[in-house]
Amino acid sequence: MRALYNDNDPTAYAWLTRLVAAGHLPAGDVTPAPVQLLTPETVAPYGAAHFFAGVGGWPLALRMAGWPDDKPVWTASLPCQPFSNAGKRKGTKDERHLWPVFRELVAECRPPVLFGEQVASRDGREWLAGVRTDLEALGYAVGAADLCAAGVGAPHIRQRLFWVATQGLGDAHDQGLARRAGESGNHGQEQQALERAGGDAGRLADADGAGRGAGSEATEAPRYGRPAGAESWSSAYWHLCLDGKHRRVPLEPELFPLAHGLPGRVGQLRAYGNAIVPPLAATFVRAFMDVRP
Repeated sequence: MRALYNDNDPTAYAWLTRLVAAGHLPAGDVTPAPVQLLTPETVAPYGAAHFFAGVGGWPLALRMAGWPDDKPVWTASLPCQPFSNAGKRKGTKDERHLWPVFRELVAECRPPVLFGEQVASRDGREWLAGVRTDLEALGYAVGAADLCAAGVGAPHIRQRLFWVATQGLGDAHDQGLARRAGESGNHGQEQQALERAGGDAGRLADADGAGRGAGSEATEAPRYGRPAGAESWSSAYWHLCLDGKHRRVPLEPELFPLAHGLPGRVGQLRAYGNAIVPPLAATFVRAFMDVRP
């Protein structure tokens, strides 16, 4: 089964094409068409489809979670700019608000499982409430969790709403999904989901942001340098702050400093900035798989 990858950003499209060709992502076809131009006939031949795919964070997360490449699934991180506190906050009046377009594609194709993600702002929560209403009207059961990247050991917060919609679940399964993945805003349940995957929701930041910047009291860590067992986040260095706590600081020489005259780095920064954190998304996917293997 081949997958469909869709993103109309030229940098993301070129990057996706190379990642798929190199076998880093499931085999499939990459299209740069805007989602507004996709039709059910275009999408129907594919069991797996990744929309607004960026550089492939969702298919990578699915693999990390143990989701088979040939198991039908859709993923979509719809544009967050209309709902981000860093933007103009035009919300549903923003031309980049593409859920109504994507909803029609979902209604026509009826994928069995759909994963998505959105910025965890107040506007983002209102967006998710509308999405949930629409999906439930189409017969889907929906679950969501408000999670931060620090919960899986990343050296930054990156708070995001992760959601999943699935067909054919009864009340018992829906309640199980809510209990394990954590309904949006229920942070005790979110932490349980993270801990089951080996995360720590409170080391660098609480899921609700109340403890942001709390830091770790790992006094054995050096003032600068990599601590033992840094693993996936080995590009982060530990810095001893004035409050006596160590905090991880990203050090990515392949990206920073953003030097004048190097447009390739601008493209990289944009792609990474729009990407999900795959280990965090994988935690959410595994929570879903626990209640529906």
